[in-house]
Amino acid sequence: MRNPLADKVVDIKPSGIRKFFDIVSEMKDAISLGVGEPDFDTPWHIRDEGIYSLEKGRTFYTSNAGLKELKIEICNYMKRTQNIDYNHKDEVIVTVGGSEAIDIALRAMINEGDEVLIPQPSYVSYEPCAILANAVPVIIELKAENEFRLTAQELLEAITEKTKVLILPFPNNPTGAIMEKEDLEAIAKVIEEKDIFVISDEIYAELTYKGKHVSIASLPGMKERTILINGFSKSYAMTGWRLGYACGPKNILEQMIKIHQFAIMCAPTTSQYAAVEALKNGDEDVCQMREAYNQRRRYLLHTFREMGLECFEPFGAFYVFPCIKEFGMTSEEFANRFLQEEKVAVVPGTAFGDCGEGFLRISYAYSLENLKVAIGRLKNFVERLRKEKKEERG
Repeated sequence: MRNPLADKVVDIKPSGIRKFFDIVSEMKDAISLGVGEPDFDTPWHIRDEGIYSLEKGRTFYTSNAGLKELKIEICNYMKRTQNIDYNHKDEVIVTVGGSEAIDIALRAMINEGDEVLIPQPSYVSYEPCAILANAVPVIIELKAENEFRLTAQELLEAITEKTKVLILPFPNNPTGAIMEKEDLEAIAKVIEEKDIFVISDEIYAELTYKGKHVSIASLPGMKERTILINGFSKSYAMTGWRLGYACGPKNILEQMIKIHQFAIMCAPTTSQYAAVEALKNGDEDVCQMREAYNQRRRYLLHTFREMGLECFEPFGAFYVFPCIKEFGMTSEEFANRFLQEEKVAVVPGTAFGDCGEGFLRISYAYSLENLKVAIGRLKNFVERLRKEKKEERG
């Protein structure tokens, strides 16, 4: 019988995040700090709008690009928060989560053999999506000494004649790193000089704890070169509603919509009505959740300092990325042993690229109560490892 499978799909590794999530789901009394999902319920007024849309029988397809009212609110939001002017008619598409937007942006822009620059550590989907789009992924290894920011020099060194797209993943999952305006201005010069394009994944834009998030699309000359991706999962605690969006140049969006209409048709109608309410009246909800995350972030950093665990201070998303190199084991070994001995799941840094070796991703999208229990177990585990190491040295 002929092999029915595509080689490039078979060769893609499953997500390293889900592996630990699946194990912990069957382990009694275990705590998971592994999945990046808000512990908050979707705010009631947003849920209520979704329920109301169902009661009113709004259960039909929307246009392929999305509900007109939602696209208008997305444009209003981008103007209000980033001072970027987008036309709702042809510069916005509503997608099934930010992940679909990443996928169709790459497929719309890539010819076979084009190179896509992917700074790592970063979200697990970028490299597989690039491969599925027949691109050649080129990894830029971000460094802890640079607070995992992308520098202009690193970008310049990675660009070749085949480079077409840079994926810009900030605020960053898994490190929590951010790019400030001066960082973006430095790489924007390189992007313009080398005539490449940007897919800017800004799904954590609203969860920034140092100043205000700046989009690279807001810089002079960059709107025309950038597909800006955002969504509702993280900032509004709407993961299960599966709703994202992309804003960008008309000529690129037209091709993205073409793929979207054949593969998806349109994003869920109920979710789109709920998202209109989120953008109109959800700013206070975002502020409250951000403050809660920031409290948890500060708690973790303080506790790491107390236990002598090295960790740079992240200012975005809801992750910390502590270094565990002192223990002389791989990230995978550390995470596996921690799970088995202390019943706490964290994600090895290598799930986000090889340069994540020696680090762990710990999510603080969990209650402070759960975090305190889990970090208490981490403290016990770290002390035990240090004691073992001391005994080995004699």
